[in-house]
Amino acid sequence: MLKVAPFEIGTHQIAAGTRETVDLPVSVLSDHTPVTMSVHVVHGRRPGPTLFVSAAVHGDEVIGVEIARRLMQARMLGNIRGTILIAPIVNTFGFLNHSRYLPDRRDLNRSFPGSARGSLASRLAHLFMKEIVTRSDFGIDLHSAAIHRTNLPQIRVSPADPDTLALAEAFGAPVILTAPLREGSMRQAALDHGVSMLLYEAGEGLRFDEFAVRAGVRGILRVMHALDMIPVKGVSKSKTDSAYSTSSSWVRAPAGGLIRMFRSTGEAVDEGDVLGIVSNPFGDVEHEVIAPIAGLIIGRTNLPVVNEGDGVFHIAKVQKRNATADAVDDMAAQLSADPLFDEDEII
Repeated sequence: MLKVAPFEIGTHQIAAGTRETVDLPVSVLSDHTPVTMSVHVVHGRRPGPTLFVSAAVHGDEVIGVEIARRLMQARMLGNIRGTILIAPIVNTFGFLNHSRYLPDRRDLNRSFPGSARGSLASRLAHLFMKEIVTRSDFGIDLHSAAIHRTNLPQIRVSPADPDTLALAEAFGAPVILTAPLREGSMRQAALDHGVSMLLYEAGEGLRFDEFAVRAGVRGILRVMHALDMIPVKGVSKSKTDSAYSTSSSWVRAPAGGLIRMFRSTGEAVDEGDVLGIVSNPFGDVEHEVIAPIAGLIIGRTNLPVVNEGDGVFHIAKVQKRNATADAVDDMAAQLSADPLFDEDEII
C-alpha cells in the first residue's frame, strides 16, 4: 500500500490514520483572551481527495455547527480515503455574540479572499483561505437563513459546472438552485483557486431543525461516497431526486402589520395563490399576499410582524412542483427512519 505522508496544517502534522483538532490562532480580544479557529482533521491511511466542511461563517447560523458535530461522530470517518477538514465554527466572534457579523460589523462571506493586513474580517478570511481552502480539492459550506427566517434544505451551485452539479445531485437535498457567484464570497475565492464548492442552506438562524440537520449530515456523507472517500455501506442513496431551479424570487409584504401565513416551506404554489394576509393591529385593513409565480416555497419569514417591503416568502421555479412537494415529504420520512442518528451513534 502506498504510504501516505502526514497532513500539514498550521504548525501541526497529522499522521496518516489519525485525527486531531488543530487550533489556528486568529486574534486576541481586548481583554487579552486568545481567539482561535478550530479545525478537526481526519487523515486517512489511504490516499484520496481532501474535503473541507465549514460552518458558522455567519455566527448565528448554528445549524451547520450541529451538522459538523454529528459528522465528526460518524463511524465511517474512521476508515476514510484522503482527508476531511471540519471547521464547525469559522466566525467565533459572531458565534459567541449570537450575531451574523464580526465585531466590526463586516460580513465574513463578503470579505474573501481576505488579506493578512486588512480588517479583522479580512484577516480571518485570509487565514481560512490559506489553511483550509488552498489545501483542499473540494468544499461544502453550511449555512441557514437569517434570524427569524427559515429555508427548506437546498444546495446552491455555480452555473455551468457539471462536476459540481453531479456532487449536488449526490448530496440529495430537496432543491438544487443554481446561483451566481458573489464578489467577496468564499465560493468565489475558492473557485479562483481551483476549488469547487457546494453551499448548503437550511433551517433558521439561532435555531435547530432536525430535518435540516439530518439532511445535511446525510448529504455530506453521500458526497464523500461520490468522491470515493468512504464505502457505500451505511450511506443510503436518496429515494427521490432533487428538483432543479435556475431562478427564484421573494414575495414582499404589501404593507406593514401582522401577517397570518397560510403556506410553509416545501409547499407547491400556483400563480395567484393567497399565501397569507397582512392586517393592521385593529384588523380593519387587510392585504393579501399573492404568489406572483408558480413554484416551490424554499424560504419564508417566521416573524409575524412585518414592515412594508419585507421578504415573506421565497419561491423557486421548478418543474413538476407538486411532485417535488411530495418528494420533500418522502425525504423527511426517509431521514426520520435513518438509523444513523440514534443517540448511540452521535454521543
